[in-house]
Amino acid sequence: MEARPEHRLPVYGHLLAAALALAAVGELLPLLGWEPHTAQAQESPTGGDAKRGAALIQRYGCGTCHTIPGITGADGVVGPPLAMLGRRIYIAGVLRNTPDNLTRWIRDPQKIVPGNAMPDMGITEPEARDLAAFLQTLR
Repeated sequence: MEARPEHRLPVYGHLLAAALALAAVGELLPLLGWEPHTAQAQESPTGGDAKRGAALIQRYGCGTCHTIPGITGADGVVGPPLAMLGRRIYIAGVLRNTPDNLTRWIRDPQKIVPGNAMPDMGITEPEARDLAAFLQTLR
């Protein structure tokens, strides 16, 4: 027997129910330990610490050459903007964007692409991993 129209939820009722369910899940996620993309909430495959990486960006003056979201005063135009770096496929157009490759690039960009504008900053391996951890949060 077919249900009478007055007993069916209108399509909008289903959409409203779905929206309310998603909103409830969104409220529960922080309670379960999941946070949106922020420097302090990222668990990084680089082995670095994104929060320390953000501080290192300030210390090394990366914003002098790059525009970097979330970093005060990072509005340089010499190098490429680093927005959404974590979503990019390639670094400098030649390296697959993996945590290890990003760390390598940060440590020694001249070895990878001789003559490019990014200087060797004397960044240590642990610092490079922290910087890469932060940059991977830029999605």
